[in-house]
Amino acid sequence: MTILIAYDGSDDAQAAVMYAARHLKPEPAVVMTVWEPLLAQVNWASLATVTSVAAWQEGGHYEEQKEAERLAEHGAGLARDNGLAEVTARTEPGAGPVWAAIVDVADELNASLIVTGSRGLAGARSVILGSVSTRVLHHARRPTLVVPPPKEDD
Repeated sequence: MTILIAYDGSDDAQAAVMYAARHLKPEPAVVMTVWEPLLAQVNWASLATVTSVAAWQEGGHYEEQKEAERLAEHGAGLARDNGLAEVTARTEPGAGPVWAAIVDVADELNASLIVTGSRGLAGARSVILGSVSTRVLHHARRPTLVVPPPKEDD
């Protein structure tokens, strides 16, 4: 079985990776970052310009994909540094909501567990659509662990 850890680089996502690595039974893990192609971002934000659409049509999503790969590798390294040995980084282009990509990949992998932080970097989009972690929790057909943010020292 495989643990699927959703990772967007946020402090909460980092806390989730470290928690999973330190507290879960060692088994293969996939640290996944969902990236949104520029056109998808334009569609939800209604901020389309001729330049951005043209960039998309000419493969302008390259930078978004590379950033997602960098984030996924960072998350996988964090998992390894905290005790998980067999970790793979993965990226997925989001053709819809981020939570749906997470649930779909979990199903594809037959993941034994989905791990996510309680808040991420979704920003304005999460205000419109709701929390990614909440949606994963309600739509996943497998165990899901939502790790809260680390406590701040008073």
